[in-house]
Amino acid sequence: MLEMRLASVRVERSTRTPILLLQEAGGGKRALPIYVGPAEAQAIAQAVQGVVPPRPMTHDLMRNLLEDLGAVVDCVVITELRDRTFFAEIRLRAGGRAHQVSARPSDAIALAVRTSSAIYAEDALVDAEGVVLEPDDVDDEPEPGTDELVSEFKAFIEGIRPEDFEA
Repeated sequence: MLEMRLASVRVERSTRTPILLLQEAGGGKRALPIYVGPAEAQAIAQAVQGVVPPRPMTHDLMRNLLEDLGAVVDCVVITELRDRTFFAEIRLRAGGRAHQVSARPSDAIALAVRTSSAIYAEDALVDAEGVVLEPDDVDDEPEPGTDELVSEFKAFIEGIRPEDFEA
């Protein structure tokens, strides 16, 4: 497994699709791009920026439940890509036992951000699906503010047509 870090949450300009960019930790040049939904991207971006909602959102609730039950999230692992869909696991400890829970990568990462847990990806997955980043692909500037992300997501959602969901 390779340790990854959440390098950015952004909207791909050409498709206006939210994307998570996981980069190899420790200065690695490879990254794993994962397309996610607007709501999931917003939930992750808000957690990264430390936005505290007035009432717990779904991932906050998940964290609160785990904490209340005495469970600790060890890490999340992006495990595979099957039929153009990424899969992940949340690995946690509860009651002296290790558990693995299947999850969408966006949910696993949203929880990892909220619990300060490590993010990993399987070596073979990064070998097959990873991209080599050029210095301009990821910058050290902060990501757009939540308001800007929300505006981009609203524009994305307003542009959706029913035909976009036909098989």
